[in-house]
Amino acid sequence: MSRSKRDNNFYSVEIGDSTFTVLKRYQNLKPIGSGAQGIVIIGLLNVFTPQKSLEEFQDVYIVMELMDANLCQVIQMELDHERMSYLLYQMLCGIKHLHSAGIIHRDLKPSNIVVKSDCTLKILDFGLARTAGTSFMMTPYVVTRYYRAPEVILGMGYKENADSEHNKLKASQARDLLSKMLVIDASKRISVDEALQHPYINVWYDPSEAEAPPPKIPDKQLDEREHTIEEWKELIYKEVMDLEERTKNGVIRGQPSPLAQVQQ
Repeated sequence: MSRSKRDNNFYSVEIGDSTFTVLKRYQNLKPIGSGAQGIVIIGLLNVFTPQKSLEEFQDVYIVMELMDANLCQVIQMELDHERMSYLLYQMLCGIKHLHSAGIIHRDLKPSNIVVKSDCTLKILDFGLARTAGTSFMMTPYVVTRYYRAPEVILGMGYKENADSEHNKLKASQARDLLSKMLVIDASKRISVDEALQHPYINVWYDPSEAEAPPPKIPDKQLDEREHTIEEWKELIYKEVMDLEERTKNGVIRGQPSPLAQVQQ
């Protein structure tokens, strides 16, 4: 968070030497890198601000795990089916975890999926994420064009299986699964649960990973309400302070306090 200049529905935000243009209305998501499935979602190692009070609050620093490459680089390699299948299994577990928490990523693409040399995979960049089943900000201008689900392109509104459109495999043994992921009719497209049971994927299936309960999201309607910049500033500052308290001695303890309580 830094100083910003308003321009209609957008803000030009200067962070260091870079300038970013962001929507006036944006969403504050809870950390969800916990639980068995949550290990697939890029987790926060730390979040802090150098400022000591809400009045001075201006900057947020987010510390995340260092990964070796993104999927754009990995898919250029000659991967065997064991590795391709395992990477896809992890993607599906991560998407299932998000959907179980009522969240649609809305921008799944290779550059937003990162991998370590041991084939550990994680999903990042939740700037366009929204809660499922809500109409607020449901715009076709999400998801990089080449990776958009058909219902997003056509402005039909989208459900949880919009995210499953973006898993791209080029192996002949995966054609059946791929063809089911590329069905234009979203109601007939394979679901994440069904994909996890597909023969190309279920060799890795572990209930402790695929069926773990999602973290509690205290306020799913947060992104449906209007907030001023000052209100967002206070919400973010108090959440940073809450996380700082829970991560003393380097250990994250408990769930974040509900944002509804912060607003009171």
